[in-house]
Amino acid sequence: MIFNESLPIYTQIMNLIKKKIVSGELKGGDKLTSVRESSTEFKVNPNTIQRAYQELEREGLVFTQRGMGTFVTEDTETIKNLKKNMASNIVKSFLIDMKSLGFNSEDIIELINERVKEVK
Repeated sequence: MIFNESLPIYTQIMNLIKKKIVSGELKGGDKLTSVRESSTEFKVNPNTIQRAYQELEREGLVFTQRGMGTFVTEDTETIKNLKKNMASNIVKSFLIDMKSLGFNSEDIIELINERVKEVK
């Protein structure tokens, strides 16, 4: 993984894990790789992985069982809310970019409708 220098590494690792949860690559109850394995995989300090896992736990997306590891939450509502929030952020960013290019709301909707028809 190539890290972006403008964002803390633990945040980037959190975002990657969130994407895996939302996409279904990681399902509720799945065990995350150990801190040691992940630090080797990402070539980062184990404390960085630990921080990412702690923040994910604080957000209710994972839970830790002492001596067993860290697992993805089985709360489908939490995962559904995460997916909705991530989608909302993507749309918001897209709209800001489009408006900065001079498009108005009607133009953006028309463009999206055209592209949706093409993708079908």
